[in-house]
Amino acid sequence: MFGVERTRTLLGPADPARTAEVGPPLVSARELIDRVGATAMVAQRPRVRPTRRLVLTAGTLAVAAGAVAVLQPFGGTTPDTPESAPGTVLVPVAYQFDADPPAAGPQLRLLADKIKDAGYDHQSGRYMYHHTKLWGDPVITSADGRHHVAFASETKIWQAADGTGNQASLQLEAQYPDQESRDYWQRESAARPAATGTPAPSVIPLPPRELRPPSAVPSELRELLKVEHGAGAASKEVSTLYGRYVVPRVTRAAVLRVLADVPGYRWRGQVTDRAGRNGVAVTFDDREHDAQSLLIFDPETGELLAHERLTLSPVRISSYKVILDTAWTDRVG
Repeated sequence: MFGVERTRTLLGPADPARTAEVGPPLVSARELIDRVGATAMVAQRPRVRPTRRLVLTAGTLAVAAGAVAVLQPFGGTTPDTPESAPGTVLVPVAYQFDADPPAAGPQLRLLADKIKDAGYDHQSGRYMYHHTKLWGDPVITSADGRHHVAFASETKIWQAADGTGNQASLQLEAQYPDQESRDYWQRESAARPAATGTPAPSVIPLPPRELRPPSAVPSELRELLKVEHGAGAASKEVSTLYGRYVVPRVTRAAVLRVLADVPGYRWRGQVTDRAGRNGVAVTFDDREHDAQSLLIFDPETGELLAHERLTLSPVRISSYKVILDTAWTDRVG
């Protein structure tokens, strides 16, 4: 099988992504194959669509049976995943300004001017630590194309400036786009022997790679966030930026000011993210692709709390990512 570097060497200058950074996978290829194989036992020809993500449900957060090596065990339930209501269908975040939202530029600039230090602005350490949850990766569709099930994962990453470190991922309860899909897959899975025990995190060592701290220079930041491709691309890059780096206050303010100048963002006001945290949100409606991007920021520090992508007709959540914790640390685990 061709690796990244061999493929880039063969393509040479013709490679359109030759300057792009390739991050570590959320799950290993072996684990993804195992997931698909397990689902294949309950449906005759499921179609896997790892690049197309779907609306999800809030499920019970699994707890790791124990830590692997020096890695922290994963936590229990959070406000968005109460044990008393597993399997409920997840709905889009409620907006303060749902109809006719104003342009986001003025509010983003005001936020940039007033943000305060985050907890990690007073920390130091060798490793950048991130704790995230992602719903909707991958999605499997039943043979008739009507019923879907989406996987969810919780990830903790410790990564040094040279790229090395560890990534621990835990598969969470399967998620569903609607009640009909939930009922279908649960009926099918009833015929399958139930798994026993609590899954442990899958731990992957991270290979060396250069991680340059994000610049606060507006021109360089606009290039990094790919704003020339529009607000949809910028939203995705902002999510990547905050999921990879510990972003200092001056850069957080610069990100908000850069986004303020990108056409199309609308101000949605006060919202509550899936982890129960208060935030302020902006959206971009990509009518060409029938999709909406949502970014939720901490109103005190300007940190990115969550990134959601929805299809507009009907409104369904394609993917949802929350950044639960960011820090500097000297130890893995």
